[in-house]
Amino acid sequence: MPDDTKVEESTQKTEQKSAPTQPEQARPQAAQRDAPAQPPPPPKRPFAQRARRYVRRHPGRVLLGIVALVLVAIGGVLLWMYLSSYESTDDAQVDGHLNLISPRIAGTVVGVYVENEAFVKPGQVLVDLDPRDYKVALEQAAGARQEALAALRAENPSVPITVTTTQSTISTGEADVLVAEKAVSAAQQEYEARQADLRSTEAQNAKAQRDVERYRPLAAKEEVSKQQFDAVVATAESQAATVDAARAAVEVALRSLDERRAQLTQARTRLAEAQQNAPRQTASRQATVQTRQANVVSAEARLHQARLNLSYTKIVAPVEGVISNKTVEVGQRLQPGEEMLAISQTADIWITANFKETQLRRMRPGQSVDISVDAFGETLHGYVEALGGATGARTSLLPPENATGNYVKVVQRLPVRIGLKPGEDPHHRLRIGMSVEPKVWLNSHP
Repeated sequence: MPDDTKVEESTQKTEQKSAPTQPEQARPQAAQRDAPAQPPPPPKRPFAQRARRYVRRHPGRVLLGIVALVLVAIGGVLLWMYLSSYESTDDAQVDGHLNLISPRIAGTVVGVYVENEAFVKPGQVLVDLDPRDYKVALEQAAGARQEALAALRAENPSVPITVTTTQSTISTGEADVLVAEKAVSAAQQEYEARQADLRSTEAQNAKAQRDVERYRPLAAKEEVSKQQFDAVVATAESQAATVDAARAAVEVALRSLDERRAQLTQARTRLAEAQQNAPRQTASRQATVQTRQANVVSAEARLHQARLNLSYTKIVAPVEGVISNKTVEVGQRLQPGEEMLAISQTADIWITANFKETQLRRMRPGQSVDISVDAFGETLHGYVEALGGATGARTSLLPPENATGNYVKVVQRLPVRIGLKPGEDPHHRLRIGMSVEPKVWLNSHP
């Protein structure tokens, strides 16, 4: 330490000697050139030596600097941790359901009960259409239904009637077959009896003819009287006539048997026809009844449709919201599907934030979100519901074709759906399309 002081004092003396006085400074430049050369300044001390000297001379300043440097480092780390703990974007807006209201039937407007910016509730009447045409259609449908019911009631008894009739026909046919079978049996017996009679008369005729032949020579010899011979001849002729009569009776019996057999065949045919047609007739009547029933169902459907069409003349609000883009007026003729107005729902809304794809690395559904609303200057609270299924570029009207040779990589944006926590917008002040700035806290647990 003493050596350093001596060196410093000698240095100061040398500097004082080498410093020019005021008169010398005022000398002309030529005189200064003629002055003897000054000795060179002493060499500078190293930086480490100067630093140690500064620390020894100013320990408080050094300590304060170290503390400041540590605080700056800690602040930098905390700032980096804070900035990396969230992702935010200004490309975000309030989104929701925009219900376009249109008529379901054609009609003329006779009443409009809302205006733009009006708040409506579900079931509130918005527009009335002229109902007179649809009332007439309803009455016609009701009359057609009554007619169909009457036709069904008239046709219903036909099925049991048909069943009874067919059963009676079958029973009659069976009885006719039995009668015909008995008649055939009787005719068969009659035929056999006639054949027996024919054989008997033929035998008697043969005997009578032989008697004539035996009596003829006797009569010629007058061994028997003429009267006896005539009696024998008469008997033979009578037996011959009897044979002819018996043959005729056999033929009559045969024809009667054939007739009875034909009648039996006819009776059996009628019975088979009745048995086959009975289920068909019943099925036909049942089909007719089912047709009548179908007509009733169709008439009821048309009646129900007529009632619906009449109810459609009153157009009501399906949801709760605010009216916008109203174009309907009294006297206007509307067609089904023609847009009349829109209802912007206020109860079911969310935030659509278009984050860059580089911001989605740590983003997950369920993370907390702070939502700054530009219109109110307030911050609402929500949560990440879901990440989009495709980037905005791919779902645009003209998506990019990256397969071309002039491809340039561009950071894409993916829509992220953010829902509001319960009670965040109790007065439904948010409107679809409002600008917001969401801040997603990445360290929050879903």
